[in-house]
Amino acid sequence: MTTIPAALGIDVGATGIKGAPVDMATGLLLEERYKLATPDSGKPAEMIATIKTLVEHFSWQGKPIGIGFPAVIKDGKSMTASNIDKEWIGYPIIDSLSKELGVDVPVINDADAAGQAEIGFGLGKGVAGTVILLTLGTGIGSAIFKDGALLQNTELGQIKYKGKIAEKLVSNAARKKNKLLWEEYGEALGGYLRYIDSLFYPNLIILGGGVSKKFENYSAHFSDLPHVKPATQKNDAGIVGAAFATTT
Repeated sequence: MTTIPAALGIDVGATGIKGAPVDMATGLLLEERYKLATPDSGKPAEMIATIKTLVEHFSWQGKPIGIGFPAVIKDGKSMTASNIDKEWIGYPIIDSLSKELGVDVPVINDADAAGQAEIGFGLGKGVAGTVILLTLGTGIGSAIFKDGALLQNTELGQIKYKGKIAEKLVSNAARKKNKLLWEEYGEALGGYLRYIDSLFYPNLIILGGGVSKKFENYSAHFSDLPHVKPATQKNDAGIVGAAFATTT
């Protein structure tokens, strides 16, 4: 493992692209995070140009950069595109970003990045057994760890639940689209969490994404799952975890 003092972490989402330099010893942001809107097209050329603009904002040329991206990343390519343009499927994302940014850029799944932050600096630190992070946003991202080791590219938001894709029912976007009250959302999410719990019997389930800040508004509806807790890294988790991808 390479030791570096700081890296720029970039968290790419379906609606926003945000980043900041990260202290690799503490996991703390060294500057205020900067956010740009994800281009409406969701296409590679436009999104890569936006990422480049973010890098230029921090004058970070020639220094370590890590990126968390909302897709399965395998063999240097983005293999899925649930909430972005389908042109990303099979796209050589690592080579393209490395060429555009002028450094070797590791790219990992965005939920895996957030999970790495929680394992390294948050609730998951030092927890033995199985830990699952679920990010509740435009979709549902997931990261699964066994004794701190990551199983890459899991997609628990894409599993069938009640006859539909799970994230279409219980993501934060689904809550907004269906105009669910917090009580209704808590009941819906609780059912999904019990299903995940029955599949993996994890020691800890961490809920991330912006909705984790409202945990007290809906968590009473799955109080039978005391090992479900809100993420401590909040909206910085994806940035921190992306930066740490540069150390592997």
